[in-house]
Amino acid sequence: MPVLVVANPKGGAGKSTLSTQMAGYWAWRGHKVMLGDADRQQSSRLWLSLRPASLPEIGSWKIGSDGVARPPQGTSHVIIDTPAGLHGRRFDEVLGAADRLLVPVQASVFDIYAAKDFLDRVAEQRKLKDLRIGLVGVRVDERTRAAEQLREFLRALPYPTLGMLRPTTNYAHMAAHGLTLWDLRPAQVERDLQQWQAITAWADAP
Repeated sequence: MPVLVVANPKGGAGKSTLSTQMAGYWAWRGHKVMLGDADRQQSSRLWLSLRPASLPEIGSWKIGSDGVARPPQGTSHVIIDTPAGLHGRRFDEVLGAADRLLVPVQASVFDIYAAKDFLDRVAEQRKLKDLRIGLVGVRVDERTRAAEQLREFLRALPYPTLGMLRPTTNYAHMAAHGLTLWDLRPAQVERDLQQWQAITAWADAP
């Protein structure tokens, strides 16, 4: 069962956007998806509550009588949206359960340094050596110097850059209604779907 964790130490980095979009993609592929929200702000959980019942179902984790959160029975694909500042025991628990780690990075010096420190911590954890890591630029205006600096930073890392998502209000509109790119007519979001092709191919790879 694929377990995809979306993590970055900064708040507002795009973790919930990537988490909800990936959940929608896998749900439309016919998988039984669980979207777990480990963030105190519960943005992904709110998004789930806004999702129309007519669309492919996405579940949340169930809390057992022992207080432990588990995927619903029959779950085939798991996505975990994480809080900013993930560290310590929570860092070990969440990433220890993952086989894929998706890291969003915005085009600012603060986001770049925060992502570098986070990836260094991941690399130091020996038990995470088999973790498959992918990087995604988020809210990137390709015409700017900041975008070029982000590309230079990502090229220097030993992990694949899966894409650069443009700054568009599409994601805010979708979030407000529990939707994803795959819930809309392709002609409405053609450019955005193209930017997601490498991300979804990476997530689907065995």
